[in-house]
Amino acid sequence: MTSPRGKGTLSALDEVNRLIRENRVDEYPSATRELGMRPERFGSGTAEWSWVDQPALVLNQFGVIQGGYLAVFVDEIFATAIGSVLEQGEWGVTIEVKLSYLRALFPRPLRGYAKVLYRTRSLAFLEANVVTSEGETAVTASSTWAIRTQSTRT
Repeated sequence: MTSPRGKGTLSALDEVNRLIRENRVDEYPSATRELGMRPERFGSGTAEWSWVDQPALVLNQFGVIQGGYLAVFVDEIFATAIGSVLEQGEWGVTIEVKLSYLRALFPRPLRGYAKVLYRTRSLAFLEANVVTSEGETAVTASSTWAIRTQSTRT
């Protein structure tokens, strides 16, 4: 695919970030779709996802969604929020993440929201929330991301 800035071919990373910036949620590639997680909307510095039907494999022995799978959900939301503010040739990597689980979650429709709070040339700070269909906040999260250029990928 040719770069809109006329700099040759887009890398796979640039192409994914372009899909995010253009809010092309149906084309966004993610293995988490197999778990039922779906992007709903990408905006400038924001992302919204849904997780309507949780498969049995994400539940613990008590029928509650395991925290690790909620962390995967939040990570996808963060990744797409940061992807919306990256320029061609930039990529982001999580430095730190904190999740607070506010309640046990039995299978039910969930929505997740993330936003970039602040971005510098080399860092970004984000926050996210996972909310039940009843409007209850179930998970809060914050994260710091390092911003790199493709020349610093080594």
